[in-house]
Amino acid sequence: MKKNQLGSSDLKISELGLGTMTFGEQNSEAEAHAQLDLAVAHGVNFIDTAEMYPVAPRAETQGRTESYVGSWLKRQQRDRLVVASKITGPSRGFAWIRNGPRINRENLQQAIDGSLRRLQTDYLDLYQIHWPDRYVPMFGGTSYDLSLEHQSEPIGTQLEALADLVKSGKVRYIGLSNETPWGVSEFTRCAKEMGLPTVTSIQNAYHLMNRTFETGLAEVCHHENVGLLAYSPLAFGHLSGKYVADTQAHGRINLFSNFGQRYNKINVPAATKEYVRIAQKAGISPAHMALAFVRSRWFTSSVILGATSLAQLKENLDSAEIQLSTEILEQIESVHKRYPNPAP
Repeated sequence: MKKNQLGSSDLKISELGLGTMTFGEQNSEAEAHAQLDLAVAHGVNFIDTAEMYPVAPRAETQGRTESYVGSWLKRQQRDRLVVASKITGPSRGFAWIRNGPRINRENLQQAIDGSLRRLQTDYLDLYQIHWPDRYVPMFGGTSYDLSLEHQSEPIGTQLEALADLVKSGKVRYIGLSNETPWGVSEFTRCAKEMGLPTVTSIQNAYHLMNRTFETGLAEVCHHENVGLLAYSPLAFGHLSGKYVADTQAHGRINLFSNFGQRYNKINVPAATKEYVRIAQKAGISPAHMALAFVRSRWFTSSVILGATSLAQLKENLDSAEIQLSTEILEQIESVHKRYPNPAP
């Protein structure tokens, strides 16, 4: 599988990566190991997890995903894999993580030590802030609400604490997730001015029905050499077409109440049907088309796959062989103009 250099780092990561947030909720430990084995057999070397996982997040299961990955990882040749995890920020109110998560020195030390212990490794190749310490609109929010601002850790202080983790050898590179253009710009500015490690990646949602990355974030990441790790490339299963055939199909949208509200918006069904129609007319699976589109973008370093079965994962991995024609891309653009970003 093709490898891409991740931002300004020396990490070479597979263009398809394996996301793990189903491990420990929808997938058993044995199923998790089988997925990891299959992904690696197909050339995947990038594995992404988080201390918060599995999803939907609960105090009773928090950290289980990392533990499942760790029991597999201890049997692998560690230097052949790029392993990433994330520290939980405060903005979603998970007070049961470290009795209230903040991106400060104390929490970073506790979080990295917990992740390394569960993952059974001495270091992480990439350590990411799962979402900003400060308030930002997320997960379907589209407008900045001044009334929701709250006290937050200065970005320069966060970078100083992250730099200590790099200096200690526990972390090789640092990244962001669910960030904004201002956030990426401020992290990179502070790093330059303070002589600290800069961010090498951003993990944000990007797919056919959420292409908001293409404006401000694409520009910032280009100039600052920050690579995109695209998550939710199938829009929580919508772009596989399964909900077109059956709105009650098995999946996280139907399993977990109040989950994935961004996909409840008015133009999501219509846009989904159009993208599925384009794929079927071209004789390829809707999932293959959606994944190939994300992979083809110049700013994408890796597309993070998530699956609950080996059959689903294999189909997604096979998308690495798909190259979209100019005609298909033009049809995609036509739908995008009609239904721009229905699920931001």
